[in-house]
Amino acid sequence: MRVARGRSGRTLALTAVAALGLTLAACGSGGDVGAGSGENALPGVDQYLNAPCPEVGTKPAASAKSFTYWSMWTADEPQGKVLQKAFKCFTDKTGVKVDVQWLGRKAYTQNLVPALNTDDVPDLFDQDVSKVGAAIMTPGGTQSVDDVFGMKVGEGDKTVKDVLAPSSYDFPQNKDKSGHNFMVPYTLQSSAWWYNKDQVKDFAQPKTTADLIGLFDKAKASGKAAISQDGDIPFYNMYFFTQLAERYVGAGGLNKAASDKTGQSWTADPGFLKAAQETAKLPKYFIDGWDAAKFPQIQQRWADGDSDYLYVGSWAPSETREYLDKQGSGTKISYGSFQFPMPDGATHDTVEQMSIGFAVTKKAKNADAAKSFIAYFLNKDLLSGIPAVADNLVPRTDLAVPDDLKQLKTVMDDPKKEHVLQYDGIDAIAGGNWQTDVFDPADLALLKGQLTPQQFVAQLAAKSADFWKNQG
Repeated sequence: MRVARGRSGRTLALTAVAALGLTLAACGSGGDVGAGSGENALPGVDQYLNAPCPEVGTKPAASAKSFTYWSMWTADEPQGKVLQKAFKCFTDKTGVKVDVQWLGRKAYTQNLVPALNTDDVPDLFDQDVSKVGAAIMTPGGTQSVDDVFGMKVGEGDKTVKDVLAPSSYDFPQNKDKSGHNFMVPYTLQSSAWWYNKDQVKDFAQPKTTADLIGLFDKAKASGKAAISQDGDIPFYNMYFFTQLAERYVGAGGLNKAASDKTGQSWTADPGFLKAAQETAKLPKYFIDGWDAAKFPQIQQRWADGDSDYLYVGSWAPSETREYLDKQGSGTKISYGSFQFPMPDGATHDTVEQMSIGFAVTKKAKNADAAKSFIAYFLNKDLLSGIPAVADNLVPRTDLAVPDDLKQLKTVMDDPKKEHVLQYDGIDAIAGGNWQTDVFDPADLALLKGQLTPQQFVAQLAAKSADFWKNQG
């Protein structure tokens, strides 16, 4: 599941070796073998963890002794192991100690939000940009990190701005009330249709929604379910309508409609109805029990070959591979992925992404040191641990990519694509309450056939108006 909601991109147990001591199959390749070859090949896990520390490009003030960091990871997760190496390197190179608390995914709500009105806040924390914006930035809990983008990363004169893809940070949802960036990304997530190349024979990339339906009909004709769908996860149910709607209304369109206090945007723009009509075609292809099982049962059924297709985030390979490894059957998946094709009449060729990164609290006592570490972590030699150890994507375009994610990363790096924040950020509106109170009930009813597409958009309009009226 999306890491911000409770799971890591890779949760395999790590065994201690050497200084940080880990052995783990890197990128699904096994042992200490990196992905690909050549200058930008991913290092193996042991190779990464035992590599020399790069130099710090922007050193903190000489008076800096330490800074505090509240992490969305746990220490034994792959991301936690990568960060631990970075902390050790930073301390070795600068003398500045990192006081870290490994708090997990709910740290921003259970720990940080309650602490905002006190002086007991960390200097640095991390989370996905939607969560930071909704829960921490909106009440004034962050400070600008614009200065970080000019800091050197320890690769000659290269700065943070030089090495990051602009689309990973330069978007409206990463701006505070004064227009300043409040987060610097170090991980990217996206989503896709996934299939096993060894199971789906003669696959042809769908160019239209009719082609997509053709793939599903072919799956059903072969006696398999077409789509595995974990219907007990609301934001998994969100994918279908939001992906299709974004192609009609473009980046910001969903967010604007959800923020419309009158609710009338939902019925005024015909793109929403068209997206709902396309969405309504999909549930008949869902696997039996999709709305009754508990995660990850349905996802595991896809991994077992009970269905041909799965729509979920870029963590799909690592999660399903972990499941199969635990089964001990030796089953392997040759992962293929593709995006929703453009529906009829749509004009926005979009691709979604979610940035996960670092933010600095407004009350940070050691902001200078924290910001220096942010720039350091984006050094190529350190950041390569995110794909190599954690099988995740990064916002640098010059690092190698885990094999299973190469198709998806190619789409994300396509300059012709219109980048959209995942779900267009509607999951963060009103602290996430708009989604849970307005969108989720209507969306689930649409998928279950309890609402027609027309009734669906009408309900969004009416319930959204009621929601905002009650907000005062």
